[in-house]
Amino acid sequence: MKKRTILAVFSAAVLLTACGQTGPVNTASEENGYPTESMEVSMEELGSGQSATVSAKSGEIDSGDLFTERDLQQTPDLSEAQYLTISDGEDLTIDTEGIYVLSGNAQNATVLVEAEDNAKVQLVLDGLKISNTDRPCIYVKNADKVFLTTISEDNALTVSGSFSSDGDTNTDAVIFSKDDLVLNGTGRLVIRSSDNGISGKDAVKVTGGTIEIECSGNGIEAHDGILAADGSLDITTEQDGLHAEDNDDDTKGYVYIAGGTINIEAADDGIHATTFVQIEEGDITLTAAEGIEGTQIAVNGGTIDITASDDGINAAKKSSSADPVFELNGGEVSITMGAGDTDGVDSNGDIRINGGTISITGQSTFDYDGEAEYNGGTILENGKETNTISNQMFGGPGGRGGMGAQGGFGGPGNRPERMNGFDSRMPEGRPAPDNAGTAKQ
Repeated sequence: MKKRTILAVFSAAVLLTACGQTGPVNTASEENGYPTESMEVSMEELGSGQSATVSAKSGEIDSGDLFTERDLQQTPDLSEAQYLTISDGEDLTIDTEGIYVLSGNAQNATVLVEAEDNAKVQLVLDGLKISNTDRPCIYVKNADKVFLTTISEDNALTVSGSFSSDGDTNTDAVIFSKDDLVLNGTGRLVIRSSDNGISGKDAVKVTGGTIEIECSGNGIEAHDGILAADGSLDITTEQDGLHAEDNDDDTKGYVYIAGGTINIEAADDGIHATTFVQIEEGDITLTAAEGIEGTQIAVNGGTIDITASDDGINAAKKSSSADPVFELNGGEVSITMGAGDTDGVDSNGDIRINGGTISITGQSTFDYDGEAEYNGGTILENGKETNTISNQMFGGPGGRGGMGAQGGFGGPGNRPERMNGFDSRMPEGRPAPDNAGTAKQ
């Protein structure tokens, strides 16, 4: 895994130390659930199950710290695996840590994981087909982490009717998990849903395999965050493609993409996050009402192609813990917008372009309410290289390298050491060893 920049999770100087030790964080006011001076936090807040060194002052973090060795292992060790076959009308309950190879073709059946709090369970899909009318095909009710690993091309999970609840829990996805979920492997999984495709109440990671989702709800949703390292995602949805949000805590909900191929066709947002969206690498194609929406959006690499009927990229105030900002440091971004009151990049705060290439086709290329800075890279507006951040709506006070309220262009500004909301330069991190001296799973 390459070393990449990561946001300082997500709006202040965050110091996390290895081996489970924690340091000060100054993120938000006490009214938002955080003390004004400091709080104790670990990388587990990001759903990785481990700690790492992250600072908002200098250097980089290895994005591998967000993905454990087992997260990235695409071929499972089946030497001690149990082989199970699903049957019509029968739930298959797994209550013990281990590796389970699942196969069979069944209707109205659920694979239920209800294990110990510290259990790591790996479900290996080898020709598993389940069709249900009102309940998840896979339901993770309790575990520490569940790995969903495909090893064959012939896996399909479908829910066609209205989802029923499990007590107070609205189990509204084909794959529904209350704990951390990792999707990997070398095979293929097709998901069709009358509501959400995959729903995780903690973090959902995609590190391998081919996943195809067709649904009327969100393609993949998570309370804490959605992380992608590799693999292929193909999502067609009537709502959001990737949706990270916790209705009870607006300091959660992020999307972090370090690689892979992602194709999304969405009636609403292609990628939606309450806090931040950060893209390091990957081949991303979004066709949606809005391409990417979050409070803070950073593109450090990759190739992103957005076709939007509304805004291409929208940095909006969705969290009380940070101010909106869009920043481009690398990669190639191409945005094509529909006609009307639409913007290529719309920020309710700042826009900073420090590198990479952004090409916008449409009537209003940029719109911002704060400041704009052009410090490097290439800006193309309707096919012409301008290398300026115009404010088409004249809504902001003007900025360094942008268009002022009177329509004049300023010169390129100096990039501050601490940007509004995050700093892109982090120290190198290392996976935290467990008691045996090996990286946690």
